Order: sequence, then C-alpha cells, then structure tokens
Amino acid sequence: MPDPIAIRRKLLEWYKRNARALPWRGESDPYRVWVSEVMLQQTQVETVIPYYQRWLEEFPTLVDLASADEQEVLRAWEGLGYYSRARNLLKSAKIICEEFEGELPRDSSQLRKLPGIGDYIAGAIASIAYGQRQPALDGNGKRVLARLYAYDKPVNLEKNASDLKRILADLLPEHQAGDFNQALMDLGSRVCLPRRPKCGDCPLQFECKANGRGL
Repeated sequence: MPDPIAIRRKLLEWYKRNARALPWRGESDPYRVWVSEVMLQQTQVETVIPYYQRWLEEFPTLVDLASADEQEVLRAWEGLGYYSRARNLLKSAKIICEEFEGELPRDSSQLRKLPGIGDYIAGAIASIAYGQRQPALDGNGKRVLARLYAYDKPVNLEKNASDLKRILADLLPEHQAGDFNQALMDLGSRVCLPRRPKCGDCPLQFECKANGRGL
C-alpha cells in the first residue's frame, strides 16, 4: 500500500514549490473561498480570474452580495455560463444573513444544506477557510487517488467516489488539510493528466501503484 506519511510530505513539498499564484490562493475569508470555488465549477481557471476580481469589487462581502438584486448578480456573472451558480450564490447569501448572522457556517453538514453547495465545495470551505480536516475531492483529485491506489472502478459513480473520499480523509494531515486538498487538485490538473500523465514529473511516482504496475 502507498505510504500515507510519504504522500503527505512529498505532495506538500511539491505544492510549496509549485502552487500557482492565483488571486484566491492563501485566502482564508470563507466568502472569498466560496465564491472562487463556485466560479471554478465547470470553468477554466484563466477564465475565472478576471470574473473573481470584478465580483469582489462589486460585492466585496457576503452582506453586500445578500443586499444585491438578482439582475445585478447576473450582470456580474454574464459570460461565465451556468447561471444557476450565480442565483444559488445569491440565495445562499440571503439565507446566511438571515440564519447565520452573515457568517458561512463552519459545520460542513450545514454548508451542504445551502443552495449550490455540495460535498466538494463544503469540504473546500471547511478545509481552506476554517482549517478543518475535511476532504474536498474534485475530478482531478479522484483521478490522482484512483491511480495512486490502482483503484479500477468508475470514479464518477457515487458509491465509488465515496471510497476515494474515505481514502482522502485518511490521507489528510492534521494541520494542512486545505493545502493538501489544493495540492491534490493541482497535481491532477498539471501533472496527473487524463490522457498523458507526466509521471516523470510527479512527486508521488514511487508511491503510485498504477505507475508501478505500468497501468
């Protein structure tokens, strides 16, 4: 079995050297983490950057967003597509102001009850903004873990994704869960590619069961 201690150390060292400089990186404001993660769903990073920056100019806080009307929000979102994401941001902001005194809840089960927040975004907010040991597993992370453990079942089926989420939960370090989650995603998007993985550049190549078996 892959060595969890070696995986944590090597992946976090790689991330420290190679993390992309993005406007939301290093951000601990839960609102800003939430906005970035919603925008990044189904959208390329390069496309998101200017939208994220303009959004924060127009709605710098969660209270500002909750006070906006839907047309303002949709204008700020125009061009990003999947407009239900913007509508859900507004709906959730209003609920948070009414029920949680304007603060995104820390409890991931409460986060998942808000419109547009599923397992992944709840885990991202909990780990990145609140420093909790919560897994945040996107498509890139699923691919990395499936290869790392030679997991040969379809990763997009819910029951199989749950297996990978449990693996990630066990791998997470005690104090850098947010960094580890982001490192896993970065590795999947830049090195552990879908069709032509750059195994020679991977910090986990010697821990990876799929690589060791030539799969």
